[in-house]
Amino acid sequence: MESKLNRRRLLGTLTAALALPAFGRAKSPLVEVWKDVSCGCCHDWIAHMKANGFDVRAYDVGNVAARQRLGVPAKLGSCHTALVDGYTIEGHVPASEVQRLLRERPPAVGLVVPGMPIGSPGMDTPAYGGRRDAYSVLLLGKDGKTSVYASYTARAPG
Repeated sequence: MESKLNRRRLLGTLTAALALPAFGRAKSPLVEVWKDVSCGCCHDWIAHMKANGFDVRAYDVGNVAARQRLGVPAKLGSCHTALVDGYTIEGHVPASEVQRLLRERPPAVGLVVPGMPIGSPGMDTPAYGGRRDAYSVLLLGKDGKTSVYASYTARAPG
């Protein structure tokens, strides 16, 4: 009888221990993305963010109004604008830099990659033949000034 009781306690403890991670796990940050419905590179950037643990909700309404509302000057614009945990993400910012931003939490509007540099996430499909242009991820301060947050080097195809 005691052996049966011990097995039940052990099973109960194991069941509770196995269930704990599902309830104790932190929820992935939601990335809200405003983009054009027909933009393939935006779709690819969203896939990159999902592959790196982010939950994503996309709005196929264009991004000009979102960019203005979220405080990104047009000269720093790209094809999609996102919002994650209070930070604006403009353009093809790598997920690793977004993760770093969320860890460090600097006082800023967010991160921007102006334009659409080839080789950045979403602009790195086989159609570009392995080419990667040099580009910088910029930290956009609340004062509108930018500073280099990360730099990526160019790589020739092949």
